[in-house]
Amino acid sequence: MSELGADPTRLYVRYAVAGDVAAVAEAIRVEQTIEFPADLAPEWIQQEVVGRVESQDEDGVVISFAPGVYAGGLGQVLNVLWGNVSLFEGVRVVQVQLPAAEHLGLRGPRFGGAGMRELLGAPSRPLLATALKPMGSSSDELAATAAVLAEAGIDLIKDDHSLGDQPWSTWRERVARCTETVREANERAGTAARYLPSLNVPAHEVFERAHEAKELGAGGLLVLPGISGFDTMRALADDDDLGLPIMSHPSMLGSHVVNPAQGLDHGILLGLVNRLAGADMAVFPNAGGRFGFSVEQCAQIRDECAAERAGLASALPTPGGGMTLERVPEILDLFGQDVVLLIGGALHRGDLRANATALREAVETH
Repeated sequence: MSELGADPTRLYVRYAVAGDVAAVAEAIRVEQTIEFPADLAPEWIQQEVVGRVESQDEDGVVISFAPGVYAGGLGQVLNVLWGNVSLFEGVRVVQVQLPAAEHLGLRGPRFGGAGMRELLGAPSRPLLATALKPMGSSSDELAATAAVLAEAGIDLIKDDHSLGDQPWSTWRERVARCTETVREANERAGTAARYLPSLNVPAHEVFERAHEAKELGAGGLLVLPGISGFDTMRALADDDDLGLPIMSHPSMLGSHVVNPAQGLDHGILLGLVNRLAGADMAVFPNAGGRFGFSVEQCAQIRDECAAERAGLASALPTPGGGMTLERVPEILDLFGQDVVLLIGGALHRGDLRANATALREAVETH
């Protein structure tokens, strides 16, 4: 990836623009900073605060932002990257060059790819994940399913993102039962599965529930940053007293990526932004599943999850969305070994234990 600029203190963003590039570039550099008539601002603000157009061509513009502009944490970084400009038609973020780590001030993933491998005792093979389904099942039914999956060698057993605090499986009851049965299954089978409850709970309860999940024995957390907020996920990742791996889920994020002329490139949002917000694993729909992501878009996410960025650990791409056992070789051809294979409902078509065991065998022999 070519560099957008040479100043390590500045945040550089390339925006693809449909329309009058010069006019849109001028609007972006002002709207993303002072949101005020530039000619009325003091000279020093015009020179040092307003975004700087670094280059432009018929396809778009590169604008850079000074450290004082993006200072203040992840929320402000995202606000500068895609704040008011998100209301413009025909503008898309296609490349980001971060400032040096000491200027950015974000820790990123606590564990990253290498850390997750160490936690799970899997130094080289792909990791395996599945979701507890379907909504409407009781906590005991979900816990029994989790036990089977843990014994079969599935590494990460997460709540489906739709599991919140429903009457047939309340949050606390489900987390207590699933952590208990996964722990017992690990002891019986000599496995190291981790259960990740969903934090799809009211905002004022997120941190209390996260710590309660840890006390109950949860091995990680599933966070929905499109609903709870990217900075909430960042705060969970940065919490040293919590210290749990985080898997992000893309619920409500589709509108940012699916329009090719608007929003953020798939790799930027689901790869880079997830990493900035502390996700160790990033769930997204793989090509050929229930959703419309292409191979090229999935490759963008893969590459952004792994790209070397000073001060940020990698994240593991976690493609899902209608994947099957038969597609494992194809998925590994695209993502390589540094991937979390997320296969959910398809494991239940037939014998769950046999299918989960076959999945584990497939990645060990690939």
